[in-house]
Amino acid sequence: MTRKEDKKNIYLLGGSSMFNDMGSEMISPILPFFISALGGGGIAIGLISGLREGISSLLKLFGGWFSDRIGKRKEIIFFGYLASTILKLLIGLAKSANQVIAFVSLERIGKIRDPPRDAIISQMKIRKGDGFGLHQMFDSLGGFLGTVAVILIFWLLKWDFRTIVLVAGGIASLSLIPLFFVKDKKIDPIKRNMADSIYNLDKKLKKIIYILAIFSIANFGLYMFVLLKAKSAIGGEIIPLALYAFFGLICALGSRPFGRLSDKIGRKRTLFLGYILFIIVCFGFAITTKITTIGILFGLYGITFAMTDPVQRAMIADLSGREKGTAMGYFHFIRGMAVIIGGLIAGFIWNFNQNAMFFYLSGLGLIALFSLYGTKKTIHKIFHSEKEITQAAKSIWEKHYK
Repeated sequence: MTRKEDKKNIYLLGGSSMFNDMGSEMISPILPFFISALGGGGIAIGLISGLREGISSLLKLFGGWFSDRIGKRKEIIFFGYLASTILKLLIGLAKSANQVIAFVSLERIGKIRDPPRDAIISQMKIRKGDGFGLHQMFDSLGGFLGTVAVILIFWLLKWDFRTIVLVAGGIASLSLIPLFFVKDKKIDPIKRNMADSIYNLDKKLKKIIYILAIFSIANFGLYMFVLLKAKSAIGGEIIPLALYAFFGLICALGSRPFGRLSDKIGRKRTLFLGYILFIIVCFGFAITTKITTIGILFGLYGITFAMTDPVQRAMIADLSGREKGTAMGYFHFIRGMAVIIGGLIAGFIWNFNQNAMFFYLSGLGLIALFSLYGTKKTIHKIFHSEKEITQAAKSIWEKHYK
């Protein structure tokens, strides 16, 4: 495929993600309030945070490997979005906290689409950071629009939860339309079983995946607890939901520039900045109860997400060989397992002391930082090149926003 066709594919895949995430994010921000109303506590919220990403991780691994084995990716992506749409509608039928957890977790079966989709992006004739950043921009934009829709519904229409979910499912169904126009690059099938495919992945790639998993334990779905903290500080749901919309907007605005930044200065340097900011943000959440400060920190958390999520996927794409689907699937699988662990531990700590949970997450972020860089010499080298980082960031800002 030509570079122009690759760019078109990015926009089509981004459009699908935007519609699906608009539906998802009409549901996600109200989940902690809904679970609390049904009698669920911190552990239930931590569990659902983990299970939403964790349960689906097994299917992500399968989806990535299977797309390599059959030499096709588009069909698996389509199935993922279809399953996600159907299960969103079933969430509205839930009548207990346990049923919400079950249906929300099953909805993540649709995440089987992620590794084949990321594999398509990694095969394109464009810079990986720019490609993954552009896709994340659409994804986050959908989240922003979905949250704004929920705010307007609460404020003006006052719909109940079931009605919101049905509307969200209808919007998510629009994600299927752009996929009909995506061109799937022909690849030769790799006839290996899953275990052999994983075993044959590059050792350096596996090491990076395990290191990135440490950060995933800390960054497990933190926004749910932040929403609850915001609600306790101000009362009501509207302002916390507005903060969540702000978070999504910051992610959308920052994803592509930070993806491009990683193309210029390297993935590790960009992740370094993201990890440092995550540590600061978690520490800030631990020591403040002011809604204004929480809002600022939520915006900074959006920057953290924009600096880390697309860049981590671009890093995996850089290191993956022929079996790009398997590499992406294994990355999502390990990250999903880490998210389950992170959600449960954080929920347990939250029940005893909310501020202690944020201090704990700051500590994990620091461990992730040193695991990624390893030595003082490497960290010194990162700091020593701050002029290069500043110049690269300035050029990207001018190109992207002026």
